[in-house]
Amino acid sequence: MTAPNATLDPAFLEDVKTMLLEAVDISEPAGGLRTDEPLFGPDSRLDLDSLDGLQLSVAIQKRFGIRVADSKDLRRALASLNTLAMYLVTHRK
Repeated sequence: MTAPNATLDPAFLEDVKTMLLEAVDISEPAGGLRTDEPLFGPDSRLDLDSLDGLQLSVAIQKRFGIRVADSKDLRRALASLNTLAMYLVTHRK
């Protein structure tokens, strides 16, 4: 089975990562942000909370024109950088 990010453009992943870090006003963690590492929860190095999730939702709508109205969809999309990028690709108009 092919890894999900194998089909994603590296420049697009970088764009999504930049948007994410700017939206929550943090620097990239030491060693970089892996595409598969969790963005939220106890295993996350970003230490994001629900307010950060709201800020990301607004940033996604502004940057990509995609409104994530359902909180469950938002939680699933924000599982990792890779899942966020895949969500954005599949929900583009």
